[in-house]
Amino acid sequence: MKIQMVDLNTQYQRIREEINTALQNVLDTAGFIQGKQVGEFARTLSEFLKVRSVIPCANGTDALQIAMMALNFKPGDEVIVPVHTYVATAEVMALLGLKPVFVDVSDDTFNLDIAAVENVITDRTVAIVPVHLYGQCADMEPLLKLARKHELHVIEDAAQAFGSVYTFSSGDRAHAGTMATVGTTSFFPSKNLGCYGDGGAIFTQDEALGERMRMIANHGQRVKYHHEIVGVNSRLDTLQAAILQVKFKYVEEYEAKRNAVAEVYDQSFANHAGIRIPGRASNSTHVFHQYTIQVSAADRDALKEHLLRQEIPTMIYYPVPLHLQKAFAREEYPAGSFPITERLSKTVLSLPIHTEMTAEQLEHITKSVLGYFQ
Repeated sequence: MKIQMVDLNTQYQRIREEINTALQNVLDTAGFIQGKQVGEFARTLSEFLKVRSVIPCANGTDALQIAMMALNFKPGDEVIVPVHTYVATAEVMALLGLKPVFVDVSDDTFNLDIAAVENVITDRTVAIVPVHLYGQCADMEPLLKLARKHELHVIEDAAQAFGSVYTFSSGDRAHAGTMATVGTTSFFPSKNLGCYGDGGAIFTQDEALGERMRMIANHGQRVKYHHEIVGVNSRLDTLQAAILQVKFKYVEEYEAKRNAVAEVYDQSFANHAGIRIPGRASNSTHVFHQYTIQVSAADRDALKEHLLRQEIPTMIYYPVPLHLQKAFAREEYPAGSFPITERLSKTVLSLPIHTEMTAEQLEHITKSVLGYFQ
């Protein structure tokens, strides 16, 4: 079988009867917009995550924007965000006239450097957006403590870490996206819980805030044609909700399979001088949305080409840091401002990882990676 970064077709074939039945149920009722399956899926998430309010929406980017709109951030307000992340995290801030304030990340877990956050807090700061990158939680306990000290909101971008669990020093445990003022996620097809198109959701324990976000996602109305606030049009499609309800039953199985793949990679590369395997946070589980190694900058692109010749795809998440993107370039962030992220952009390489990988595929990948260094 051809190796893919994510094999969605084989995954679908395993559950096709359930998926097709769920889709047919939507087609039979013609409840294409806000059909009952949307509410059912929201309740499923609420129970699983132990969160009071779940607002399904059109995608993970919308989820972030709706959260910031609901919190009444004003143009010019500053929001702290890791510079090593997908553009959507900062993109919505720019769209709302907010000022993204970048901070560097840890070169071990790839998540927000908590120690760097306090240094950039000003009287204009209104929020911090930790991104639970590649599948494990940022270090939320000290971050939440810091936010309380400065009376800041925290918005968790959990798009890559659905199902990951964080453990506090007290022993309390919480899912990614449920610990802060608001949590957001994406159901993009390649995510650990992904639909067959676009989809997203917002989480909060604050029911009043949840109701406001629900209104914003629905044109600012709670009663049809009565618009209390300015909103947007961001709905999870009923067909996608039906797919997600089926796939949710397998999400823990999918997580276990991804961890099994990661374990093979870990064992194969752990003692190799030229390869640095992903760091594991001691207080978070890892759902391995991506398995990202680090190699030298001199080797990264050559290794990528070597693997491509072996018909092994790879990806670079992310090749250009946000502060060096033309859309976000500012004088206060010249090259060299964030040395860890800038180094990662030249050294990271993500290997195939998904729920359908075979032992033969893994053997081919690991031998090919090691073979490059011989």
